[in-house]
Amino acid sequence: MNHAILITLALAFCATNSMAQERIYRCGNEYTNTLTGRQAKDCKLVEGGNVTVIQGTKPAPAAKSTPSISSAAAPANSPRVDSSEQKFRDSDARLILESELKKAEARQAELSKEYKNGEPDQQGGEARNHQKYINRVAELKASLSRIESDIAGIRRELGRVSNGSGAK
Repeated sequence: MNHAILITLALAFCATNSMAQERIYRCGNEYTNTLTGRQAKDCKLVEGGNVTVIQGTKPAPAAKSTPSISSAAAPANSPRVDSSEQKFRDSDARLILESELKKAEARQAELSKEYKNGEPDQQGGEARNHQKYINRVAELKASLSRIESDIAGIRRELGRVSNGSGAK
């Protein structure tokens, strides 16, 4: 008996909630539920559900900077690093990137060997369930694509570190 009352109340709430939504119009980048005569020709009725619009904040005006200071320059209160310390940091970064590149290339070789140009060996139940095999092949292809992208990114970063320190 109580369930019937709860269901009736829930249905009544849903019905009143859907009736409470007014017609919403999109006028360019603005949404409104009231139209003036001159807006009517440029506005379109939004259909298909409730619309929630959240006003964004306007970005703060950019501070004027002097032309001699680049946007990549360190803040005035940041500590300065001497050139030998910077060379050490660059060398350390290069070593880390080279080690990551070796790992990524080893992983790529592993995946390529397993992928076998799109025809890897079937494993376990894949002989009985061809979809499993297709899914694994797609997963291997996606992993290869990701690792190739990672390798390209590491190489770009290595180029930046090498060019930034003056050594290659």
